[in-house]
Parts: sequence; structure tokens; C-alpha cells
Amino acid sequence: MLRFIRLCLLSIGLLPVAAFALPANKPTPGFTRVAIETSVGTIVVAVDQTRAPRTSANFLTYVDDGRFDGVTFYRAARRKSDPKYGLIQGGIDTDLRRALPPVAHEPTSRTGILHLDATLSMARPNRPNSAMGNFFITIGATPTMDAREAYIGYAAFGHVVGGMDVVRKILAVPTCCGSGPMRGQMIIKPITILRARRLDGTPKPTRGVKPWLIGVKRTAK
Repeated sequence: MLRFIRLCLLSIGLLPVAAFALPANKPTPGFTRVAIETSVGTIVVAVDQTRAPRTSANFLTYVDDGRFDGVTFYRAARRKSDPKYGLIQGGIDTDLRRALPPVAHEPTSRTGILHLDATLSMARPNRPNSAMGNFFITIGATPTMDAREAYIGYAAFGHVVGGMDVVRKILAVPTCCGSGPMRGQMIIKPITILRARRLDGTPKPTRGVKPWLIGVKRTAK
């Protein structure tokens, strides 16, 4: 009887781990995969629509609208203690023509998605509810990005499920310049995001004018 009780307690203790297991690079309920095709290779991410629905929906709208097509990974922040770890950041940068309204913040204390290795998260200015079209990917665990006490942290909303070798390649490229917390972290020759596209589900682009495409000449296919 005692052995049975111990087994039950062990099973209960393991339930959260099983429920929150990272997805594989295949269709997974509750997740949508996106291929981020760059000039140095493809990164596949899985966004967690169950635990971070607002942040995931925001990211997928940028993808479905083509707002990430032609932008760059422009930041590589390497740890001083070990430059093999850090984060890379990409997205629309300051191109407000591509921007959607800011998304409500979903802190890690609510979602349970922590900044572990290969975590996908939203970049934002130093204020809440301000993330738009810039994101970052961690290389190595980065618990300083998680919410704690009065600190709201950053909104993690997915994980890399393919192409971490490409992520590490981008982290290693030469950097310079920048200011404040980004000092010395701006990529000298930014890595182009050729295209971002869904691998699962049906795209849901917004309607209306897309200002960043005005004046762009389309080539015949």
C-alpha cells in the first residue's frame, strides 16, 4: 500500500513536466511551427498557443502578413563569461511601417514558459505591454529574463525545434556599435530574414494596406 502511495505521488509530481514537455519538429497539438528562412539557413520555431495565446497570435500575424519577410537579425548578445551563450534578436527593428499595435504582456510567472536554452521570446522597450515585432532566441538558459516579484520580465512564447546550429552561427558573427544594454552587440552585416512562414495550420493575414510594400516592385514568377 505504501509503495502504491509513493508511486501515485511520484506520478503527480511528474505531471507538470509531462504536460509542458517541449514540442518536437512535427505537428503538435497546441503549437504552431514557423520556418524562419535566413541568408545563413533556416530556423524552425514552435509557438505555444495554449500557454501564451496573445503573444503567439501577435507573432503569427506578423508571419502571415509577411511583415518579417526582408527584415533582419540585427543583434547578437554574447555572454562575457562564455561567448558561446547569449541571445540573438531580430524582427522589424524600428520600421514602424511593418508594426502592429503593441501586444498585452504575458509574463513567465503566468505562462510558465521559462527562458531556457532555445527559447523564443518577445523583445520590448522598458515598459509593459509594449512588444510589437521584435523577438529574440536564447542560447543557454537566461533566467534573468523571467518575471520575479515586481520585475515583469519578457514574454517567452515558444521554442526552437530545428536549426539551433543556425542560431549559434548568428550568435558568433562580428558585432560592434550600439548603445546602452546593446552596446557592442549590433551585427555588422545583419542576417537577412528572407521569409517566415507557417508550417502548421492556415495563415490568417490581416486585410488592408501594407505600407512597407508601397513602391516595392514585384517580380513576375
